[in-house]
Amino acid sequence: MDIDKVFKALADPSRGYLLDLLHRESGQTLTALCMHMDMTRQAVTQHLQQLEEANLIAVVWQGREKLHYLNPVPLHEIHARWIGKFERDRLDVLRNLKNKLEGKDDDKT
Repeated sequence: MDIDKVFKALADPSRGYLLDLLHRESGQTLTALCMHMDMTRQAVTQHLQQLEEANLIAVVWQGREKLHYLNPVPLHEIHARWIGKFERDRLDVLRNLKNKLEGKDDDKT
């Protein structure tokens, strides 16, 4: 995974919105996606190309239609590498607080 391409793709609000649209309903055509965007068809196509290059979307040709699908794998990898490790510490603190409030000894959990 080229993480720089992923972060660059995620940095643009329009591309983020396209990902939101595909999260709500994956497998949309360019025409369907353009209906929700306030930009030219060509601009939407360019944004989709960047998302595809970052592996954030996958495309499947169905006859003459190109369907766009959200690929959550790069987002999961970012979460695992950059977010998950920080989340573990926070969850440990919450677990310890819960145990303390319940009067449990930390060594027994």
